[in-house]
Amino acid sequence: MATNLQSIKPDRPNIITSQIEGIKFYRKMDTQSVVAQMIAGKYVFVEEYYSNGLQVLAELKKNLSEKFNDKSFQGQRDYRAAFRKASHRLLIKVKDNKLDVKKAPNIGWLESLYPDVSEFYISFPEVQGMNSSWQWHEKGIEIKTLNLTIHPYYGTYFPTRFDHLKLFDKWLKKYDGPKDNAIDIGVGSGILTYQLIQNGFENVYATDTNKNAIIGVYKDSRRLDFQKKITLNHCDLFGDFDRKVDVIVFNPPWLLAKHNLEEGIDKAMYYEKDLFPRFFEEAKKYLKEDGKLVLIFSNLAQEVDNQSTHPIIEELQKNNRFRKDLHLRREVRASSRRTQRTDSRETEKVELWVLAHKKVK
Repeated sequence: MATNLQSIKPDRPNIITSQIEGIKFYRKMDTQSVVAQMIAGKYVFVEEYYSNGLQVLAELKKNLSEKFNDKSFQGQRDYRAAFRKASHRLLIKVKDNKLDVKKAPNIGWLESLYPDVSEFYISFPEVQGMNSSWQWHEKGIEIKTLNLTIHPYYGTYFPTRFDHLKLFDKWLKKYDGPKDNAIDIGVGSGILTYQLIQNGFENVYATDTNKNAIIGVYKDSRRLDFQKKITLNHCDLFGDFDRKVDVIVFNPPWLLAKHNLEEGIDKAMYYEKDLFPRFFEEAKKYLKEDGKLVLIFSNLAQEVDNQSTHPIIEELQKNNRFRKDLHLRREVRASSRRTQRTDSRETEKVELWVLAHKKVK
């Protein structure tokens, strides 16, 4: 199924195995004072109960919300950055793959990601993320468009809204071209690849820069019995692919990064400035003469920043590589019926772009 899977080790949160100085936090301590010291640079250790960590984070949010009260997009980004920096000084002990406090959740990732370490400290927010990820992994996510359930691996992006999948499904149902080979760039949790296979594509070459995404799709595709039609490669964009294909699919990040990107989910949400120019240059080489280039995107960047450019429109206007075959748009529904959306996503629309080689006159 893939030539390099045996050498791939999953990305996992950083841990501390050495002795480290800090404040031990118990339930009856002065939370405000402890949080102030944590913001100032002190480490804090969650002791006794798991909920003590939640208590400290709640106080930290209260403290920083008063300092970062700008509700603009940039203001909220600054708040999240400050919260992330301080909250990662809140540590919790793991011993024999279990959280070493009372009434803590059982998180299977601690055993599968750290089989080689018996005792260590890890930041409390990382534990929260692992706990949430483990619940999604165990429960699974029903993808009605596919009529199947996926079990996303730790550190892999998965959708909570499905309007873009419906757009892709609509296009696939009408596509009547050859279905021998396709490429899925940035496979993520594998959904677009599974859609291609369910709609008759014989071979899908799927890539991702996120090692955990490759591991997750490998495991899930075997469970779904799709593995014979999928070739996985941990690489940037097209990697070492050596043939032309009928369809190239790309569901890129939708926001231009204004910060240094970290691995994993961060790169699934934000893109670096050179991503699209590099992608279009390479896609030109790998797309058959009559092939289709399908991009799933959103107007979210333009909704939150009216100075933001649209990378697909920019490509069509500035370069002589591709022409537009089709452009579909669909409003984004809230991820829950109970969600009262008042943010910039209220007017967001997902988009499906189908491009083809520009004919040389």
